[in-house]
Amino acid sequence: MIIPQSKAELQELLDSRYKRYANKLFLADDPIQIPHRFSKTEDIEIAGLLTATIAWGNRKSILNSMNRLLNAMNNKPYEFAINFKSSDRKFLKGFVHRTFNEEDCAAFIQVLKSIYGEQGGLRRVFVDAYKQNQSIADSINAYRNCFVNADIPSRTLKHTPNIIASSAAKRLNMYLRWMVRPSTEGIDFGLWTDIPTSALLIPLDVHSGRVARILGLLQRPQNDFKAVEELTAELRQFDANDPIKYDFALFGMGVNGEI
Repeated sequence: MIIPQSKAELQELLDSRYKRYANKLFLADDPIQIPHRFSKTEDIEIAGLLTATIAWGNRKSILNSMNRLLNAMNNKPYEFAINFKSSDRKFLKGFVHRTFNEEDCAAFIQVLKSIYGEQGGLRRVFVDAYKQNQSIADSINAYRNCFVNADIPSRTLKHTPNIIASSAAKRLNMYLRWMVRPSTEGIDFGLWTDIPTSALLIPLDVHSGRVARILGLLQRPQNDFKAVEELTAELRQFDANDPIKYDFALFGMGVNGEI
């Protein structure tokens, strides 16, 4: 591929690759297919969050792990979470995905029970925090604080992003893309309309980061939260209302070997 030399050429490339990759074919092997199995909002939210939480490594492995986890929950994630009690830990016995094990899983379910039973649900946690300063960073911190303030193993906190310590929060930004962006392409859900798409942050991973640097969209060498802010700011120059649609373009070009 010839690297674009002007902003106009870069705009054309980003738009063309967004159109190429942002369609229902994307669902075939992407983890977002998991929450698409559900129609109830709370099931979509919880299945999506758990999928995003373990979404690192081979995508086939992620799908297999989520299939096991949902089977353990009788394919009713909201009902399982809201009614969760100590004796239900037996259903999670033996579950593991990379470093996320049954202990972490039980802790997540316990916190989700509190979030839905006492705090109005995941949408309320993220939206209320966002509205304070129109900041997705505040939403991410509010979510993590749900775990910080809960009686859970300290090791489980490693599975919640700490942007104060420079985490790129890739998986949570991906989850927010799923929940906030409209379902125009048949991929994202558009459930949380109280957060504008213009406020979303790029789910920065090795593919999107590498492609962004080659295209001159990202100068920072490490994939941390400052890089997320830098790249998102650049993408807003190409679509201020929906900059994160270019996640499809950057990830698609990277994972499909175009760059």
